[in-house]
Amino acid sequence: MSDYAIVKTGGKQYRVSPGDLIRVETLPGDEGDVVILDEVLMTSINGTATFGEPLIDNHSVTATIVASGRDKKIIVFKYKAKTRYRRKNGHRQPYTDLKITEIS
Repeated sequence: MSDYAIVKTGGKQYRVSPGDLIRVETLPGDEGDVVILDEVLMTSINGTATFGEPLIDNHSVTATIVASGRDKKIIVFKYKAKTRYRRKNGHRQPYTDLKITEIS
């Protein structure tokens, strides 16, 4: 059974294992920088699960920034029938790709 952790970043929760590549909300830093995610909700190491209330003290997940960028454009179109109301907007969400290196 592999080790894993559940971390919280950018208002979302992710289940990560060492070697995983995840896409999260944008984080400050350049490619190759090391990021420490310290909001750990749960860990499972050697089959032993540890739960936080809500966070676990002295636990962290170390990750490396692989890439940063902006996602594909989505179109936000608002329309109301029979009133000549139309609004068209585009949105590109910024992201950061992380490679998980260690759960400690």
